[in-house]
Amino acid sequence: MSAYPLLETVDDPAELRALDRKQLAQLATELRAFIVDSVASTGGHLSSNLGTVELTIALHYVFNTPDDKLIWDVGHQTYGHKILTGRRKGMRTLRQKGGIAGFPRREESRYDTFGTAHSSTSISAAIGMAVAARRQGLDHRVVAVIGDGAMTAGMAFEALNNAKQADANVIVVLNDNDMSISENVGALNNYLAKLMSGRFYAATKKTAEKMLSVAPPMKELAKRFEEHAKGMLTPSTMFEEFGFNYTGPIDGHNIDVLIDTLQNVKRLTGPQFLHVVTRKGQGYKHAEEDPITYHGPGKFDPGVGIVKAATAKDAAPKPTYTQVFGDWLCDMAQADERLIGITPAMREGSGLVKFSQRFPDRYFDVGIAEQHAVTFAAGLAVAGMKPVVAIYSTFLQRAYDQLIHDVALQNLPVVFALDRGGLVGADGPTHHGAFDLSYLRCIPNMTVMAPADENECRQMLYTAFTLDTPTAVRYPRGAGVGVEVQREMHAIPVGRGEVRREGKRIAILAFGSMLKPALDAGAELNATVVNMRFVKPIDRDLVFKLATSHDLLVTIEENVVAGGAGAAVLEALAADGLAVPVLTLGLPAEFVEHGDPHQLLVDCGLDAEGIARSVRERLSRAGQRSGKAA
Repeated sequence: MSAYPLLETVDDPAELRALDRKQLAQLATELRAFIVDSVASTGGHLSSNLGTVELTIALHYVFNTPDDKLIWDVGHQTYGHKILTGRRKGMRTLRQKGGIAGFPRREESRYDTFGTAHSSTSISAAIGMAVAARRQGLDHRVVAVIGDGAMTAGMAFEALNNAKQADANVIVVLNDNDMSISENVGALNNYLAKLMSGRFYAATKKTAEKMLSVAPPMKELAKRFEEHAKGMLTPSTMFEEFGFNYTGPIDGHNIDVLIDTLQNVKRLTGPQFLHVVTRKGQGYKHAEEDPITYHGPGKFDPGVGIVKAATAKDAAPKPTYTQVFGDWLCDMAQADERLIGITPAMREGSGLVKFSQRFPDRYFDVGIAEQHAVTFAAGLAVAGMKPVVAIYSTFLQRAYDQLIHDVALQNLPVVFALDRGGLVGADGPTHHGAFDLSYLRCIPNMTVMAPADENECRQMLYTAFTLDTPTAVRYPRGAGVGVEVQREMHAIPVGRGEVRREGKRIAILAFGSMLKPALDAGAELNATVVNMRFVKPIDRDLVFKLATSHDLLVTIEENVVAGGAGAAVLEALAADGLAVPVLTLGLPAEFVEHGDPHQLLVDCGLDAEGIARSVRERLSRAGQRSGKAA
């Protein structure tokens, strides 16, 4: 007998809408259990998806998807949506190479109306879709489901500010999972929400405004009374100042309340704002008790939960680059009181947990607000502090203007600890740090470093902190190669690489994480291998020496080739008037899909075997051309 008898009858939202409303509670129970079992077998985001089960069902039950548009923000809360839109069987391939993505993708399903993986974009996209629908004469509703974390970003408020001016029939659903409603307050709020979203309330409000328009003082008095009355019961005033009709908060795990309220809101015109309160990890005890641990777990036994793997005392796991950064940050803060640590809502991911506990007055989580994080750091630097911004490579893209105008243009000593440089694996193209070497090295005053191992990462972070200019230390996700991390810190000579292997004819110039496979390939090819360490400034003296003593230079980077580290080597050669053969290896000029990180590197030809193969092919082509010329 199937564990999911009702869920297995639903392969698209039309079948969901055909169910009796009384069946939806059972569907929610099965959907929640299926998500737990599915994520336990593949890994992925869990807590956030358990919190949106009832909301997902209610949205597809009330709205005529895909004609009505759902936009999910952030996209890691969409597993239930994927399951109910024909991808239940595909969940066994979640975030694996060739399988379905962990975020909405337009290429994957017509129900994924907008690709979302970076937060706070949904309201802007929804307004655009709503305006387009109106101009095309379509009676479609557009719904943006945005998390409370995503609402901390300026972009979300920029969109709210534009909705009324755009005259958009858009519905914003705030999925608020950072608070709870006590039972006695919840019942009252549910009643008020249904009342405020009903036609009678809307019609009465509109008629009263029309009648009172002839008496401005009375209209203003009535408006103030309404705002204060609602403000005592609901946090509506701010959103109504943006031009939204506010409804809520309501219990996001009560399907009947959700459906009744959504049906009422659907009938209203103009910008609507529905505040829904949910609980991360809802329905799975382990995730309810520890939603952070269960935010993005690997594989686990759903009956037992996540169990930390035991390790032998003589076989301690290699530290991750993120852990190396976290330890360095604490040590550096102990040594210099000017250090301030900043993260845009990535305390755990960027390794700042220990720092936040030891130095709470010097720790700032600014929320999902990368632009603010960078300019906040600039303000600190101007005032004599030494800010360290811990940020993912792919998230720094969101603050590029601030990086250039507020930090680099003023040549301020801000350290960017750039995590997740290169391919990150299962999160895919939205999270791969594929472009940072290119977008950083073109900025004046920037110093860009790429450590090849854990110890070099620590020493580079220290080096960056000693400089009085903007500096980025770019390191990959996961564990290093296993070298000992020296507690004593020392500065590395800026712009100087090091020869790690002497060879003949071929010189491999490796940047950052590519040193290990370069050394393995170099041994097979009997090539010289260099740890370049600095992308900017490039070691021009070393490049010149290698170019004049080898037949072929090979550059390797875990970054797109266009404008990257290899391009820096080519520019150095051109500046010195040298015309020597150069093979530039790196990530392809396309968005790399999700999958196992090692396999992705193999697919891109950035493992030792792929590097050696590319070099041999280049030498073979050169030999063939030489023979033809002869």
